[in-house]
Parts: sequence; C-alpha cells; structure tokens
Amino acid sequence: MTEPGQRRKLSAILSADVVGYSKLMADDEAATVDTIKQYRVAVGHVIERRKGRIVNAPGDNILAEFASAVEAVQAAVEIQRSIEGRNVELPEERRMHFRIGLNLGDVIEEDDGTIYGDGVNIAARMETLADEGGICISSTIHDAVDGKLDFGFDFLGERPVKNIEKPVRVYRVRGEPREKPKKPRASKNSKLSLIVTSGVFVVAIASIIIWQIGHGPTTEQTETADPVLALPTGPSIAVLPFKNMSGEVEEEYFADGLTGDLITELARFRELQVRARNTTAQYKGQAVDVSQVGRDLGVRYVLEGSVRRIDDRIRINVNLVETATDNSLWVDRYDRELTDIFAVQDEITSKVIGVIASGAGSVLRIAEAEKSKRKPPEDLEAYDLVLRARAKPSWMAEDYLVVKALLERALALQPDYAQAREAYAWTLLMGWIFRFETSQVPPAEIKENALRALELYPGDALTRRTAAYGYLFDRQLDLFRRHADRALEMAPNNAEILAPLGMAYSFIGEWDKGLAVVDKARVLNAVSAAGWYNSAWFYPLYLQGRYKEAIDMIRDHPLQGQTETLMKYTMVYGQLGDQAQAMEYWRRCQEVEPDWSAQRMIDIFALWNFPEDHTAQFMEGVWKAGIPKPAS
Repeated sequence: MTEPGQRRKLSAILSADVVGYSKLMADDEAATVDTIKQYRVAVGHVIERRKGRIVNAPGDNILAEFASAVEAVQAAVEIQRSIEGRNVELPEERRMHFRIGLNLGDVIEEDDGTIYGDGVNIAARMETLADEGGICISSTIHDAVDGKLDFGFDFLGERPVKNIEKPVRVYRVRGEPREKPKKPRASKNSKLSLIVTSGVFVVAIASIIIWQIGHGPTTEQTETADPVLALPTGPSIAVLPFKNMSGEVEEEYFADGLTGDLITELARFRELQVRARNTTAQYKGQAVDVSQVGRDLGVRYVLEGSVRRIDDRIRINVNLVETATDNSLWVDRYDRELTDIFAVQDEITSKVIGVIASGAGSVLRIAEAEKSKRKPPEDLEAYDLVLRARAKPSWMAEDYLVVKALLERALALQPDYAQAREAYAWTLLMGWIFRFETSQVPPAEIKENALRALELYPGDALTRRTAAYGYLFDRQLDLFRRHADRALEMAPNNAEILAPLGMAYSFIGEWDKGLAVVDKARVLNAVSAAGWYNSAWFYPLYLQGRYKEAIDMIRDHPLQGQTETLMKYTMVYGQLGDQAQAMEYWRRCQEVEPDWSAQRMIDIFALWNFPEDHTAQFMEGVWKAGIPKPAS
C-alpha cells in the first residue's frame, strides 16, 4: 500500500555509474571530480532531450526515469556515445566509462520526486551486469521496445536479483544500429548522384557560398568579434604548385603532396591569409609571372619551389617572393634523406612565418607547440602511400577502391600513423555517402578511425573535421559541434576545413553560423566560389521563397547531370507553378537513377540532418509538381 504523499506509477528507470570510480578518485581526486561534473552535465542534456528527468545523482551514480521505454533506451545509447566522444580528449588513465541498466516497472514516487521500489532495484541490478561502456536491460524493457528501434539485443539468460522472487531475463543492447535490408545497388553512373543534397563537398574543392538573411550574395567583408569568423588581417601568401623535377610523371603526386602539406601548415596561423590549394592549382605546369599572380590572387607574397626525388633522397628548392617588387626575400635548397621530409616541411614553414609574419615570435612558439604533437610516420612507404591516395579523388567511383586500398596498405605498415587514419576515415565517409559501399548505416569504422586519429594527433584540425562528420552522420550533434568548433579554432584560415563544416552547420539549421563560416572560405578560395559554393545558396533562397534567384544559384553548379542538382529544379519549378519544367527535370532524375523517387529525396534530406520543417518545405515544391507522395 502507498502512504499519504505517495503514488504508484509505471516508469522506465535508468541507473548508471562509473566503472572503477574509486581508483580514479584515489589517483587524482580533483581531476576526477572535475570530469564527473562535466559528464553529469552532458548526461543531463541527453536525458532532458529524451524527455526524462534525473531523480538523483550521488557520487558517480545517476538515477533517471522516463515515461517511455523507447526514449529510455535511446537515451542510454546516446549517453554511451557522448561519453565515448568526450573520453577521446582525456589521457587513457583518466577516462571514465559508464555502465547502464534499464528496467520498466512499478515504482513509488514521493512528493519530492524520490522514487523507489522493485522497479528501481531491478534497474540497479541490470547496471551491475553491464560491461564497461555497455547497457543491460530487463525483459520488460526489451518487450516494450522490440521492433521499435534499430538496435540489436543479445539475450544473456535469466539472472537472480536480490529481494526479487523470480529471476529476471537480461538482454545486452548493441549500440550500433543493426543492418537494415540492403536495397539494390545503383548503377555506376547513378552512384555519384544519390546522396549529396547540396553539391558534392570534397577536400580539394570546398563547396559553398554565403548567405545573409534577407539579402543576396555579396563580396563585402564585415567585421566580426568572433576570431573564427574574422578574416586574417596579416600578410597574404599563395603557395604555387611545386614543380616535379624528377623526370617521371609518376612522381607528380609527391610534389603535389608537399605543396598541400605546406598550405595546410601555413593555414594554421591567424596572422596569415593563405590562398586555398585549388585556387593556386590553376598555375600547375605553367611558367608564371609572380607579379601577375600577386595581382590575380591579391597576395603580397608567393612561395614557389621544386622537388627532385631520387631513390631515398630529395632535393627541395624554395623561393619566397614579394609580388610588388618581384624580389626574392628568402631562397634555400635542401638536400636530405627522404626520412627528413617532415623536418624540411617544418623548417620551410617556420622560415616563411619568420620572414613575413608580424609577431613572428608568438606564431613560431605556436608552431613549435603544435609540431610537438605531430608524430611523423616511421615507415616512409606508408607516407608515400598516403600521398598517392591523396592524389586521387575518393569521391569518384573509379578511384574510390584504389584510394581505400592504398590507405589500408599504409595502415598495415604503420597502424599508429595519424594522417593515414584520418584519410582512411574520410575515404570511408565518401564511400558511404556515394554508396560505393553497400552499408545502409554509417560504418562504425568511420568513427573508430577518426577517433583513433584524434588520439594519435589531437592537434590536427583535419582530423577534428573528419571526427565531426562522423558524429554528424551518427546524429550525435552535440559532439559534431564540439569537434567542428575545435577544428575551426585550430585552423581558422583553411578553406578545406571551413567550407565543409560551414555546409554541415547550415544543413542542421544553423544557417547564420554555417554560412558565415562559408563566407570566409569564399574569400580564401575564390575559385570555388563561382560554382561549387552556390549550392549552399540554393537552400536559404528557396526557404525564403526567392525561387528565381534559387534557380540562378544552381545553374552554375558543375554537376548539372547529378540527381541532387536535377531535383532542385523540380522543387523550384513546382513552386513556380511550371509543372512541365518540373516534370522534365524529374524525368531526368529517373534517367540517371531508374529507382529515383520522392522517398529517396526525403531520405537524402534526413541523411544530412535537415530540420523536419525545412524538409517539408523542400518537398512542398515536389508535391506541387505533381509527384505522388510515398505510401505512409
């Protein structure tokens, strides 16, 4: 019986604690207390988002209740994923691993919100049966959620529970969604057009343009207090493609790789305006007038050079030129063993910074700090394989498997090579987005490799970018934001990082932030602004009802034959009442992909985490075009 001030109810109970908490406290009490406070906040956000409430949180324990068993299981899985992502930034010995138990049962609730009873006791028992980082549930939870979630479950048998007469049937939750039935694979031509909703974002061609609410495109630069969004005000420089002097066309990838690495390293510094790689790629193989390059690209300095590789030795010539005077400010030559390539890269970067940057002492100290976190590959063949992989577009069907195989070989030679791990994770991401791989869910390997790369090289912004995308497609948006923001802070002048992250922020509905980031990328990478960047403009213009302007934004898109481009015409012409044009573009979509459908479009928008109300507006144009809605 219940007493006055008490009431009985059915609740889904979540019980969690930290494995080895006492040892963590004994080793470093202050650090452990600080970490558990941060983790409690993160866990609290998940529980609140899943419509639950924290009942009590003494020490390392957390007790929460939910009105829905489905929400409770989803919360448990999200909590473990959130903890996993936060642990990456801690040393191994300081990481916290939770175990979680769930039960659906009758509880007694006091007026102050305290709950107790068998329902709570069984949840606590489920927790003790869970593995480190794992989740165990009772049969009552399992029966309530079975068939309603994509997660798999392993039956662990019947277990006795203290003060409970009958044993409880126990299940373990598999956190990764179970594989859905595979759909027929698309043809080679259609693979390139299946999934991407706002143009193909790529590493070499970052693809977005600016959006300011209520205004059209502009090239004006506005002041901002945000250091990430602030355009660099210091010296401007362009690194021209280094010439391959080896006499072998096959060695081009090595010279290109060195060029790309130098651009990446220089783009770290807030003081420098560094032109993007594909902005300077137009000068590859040409005899250039440095003064003209300065005028064309609006840069004060140009770094040019050449590479000769013979067996295990390299010769690198560099020349830093002031474009206004055509004077060489620094010339050097490096004859080294190939094993010194990374030291040479660091020395060249430091020399350039020292010669042209104001406050050189401060930026050089930053350079040394970041450099100390980078571990060069011990196996030069692994480095060579990574350069070969970078030279090929992994977003093209004919190159994807080649790139993947090169990176797998590199990792087989040196598993702790951070850059290879990052490149492999990004390549797997391309394979999943473009459906070169058959998985219907993001492969766990994407996140695993990205997080491993982050452990190996936490100072690398590209790795942060890749980890952010892994979390984006895993729908862990809090961790996406965490790593995306850090990447932008670490490399605020790298368009290769700014553009795809700005695009991602835009798609999840944070248009102001996302397109402000893209605006900066546009300035740093003028070549991409004319075509690829326009794809981001399309969506906000469409949402504002500016349909004719939206059409203009996609007419210059470089992939006019791609279904993701063609479908946009259908959306706009449907809104404009031109059904004939809308249906013509829909027919073209079906020519590229015979199984193209309205449901495919909806799936595409869901893939990129577009808010539901935005997706509804996008599809409104499709319905107006006369396309039948999918069966519910």
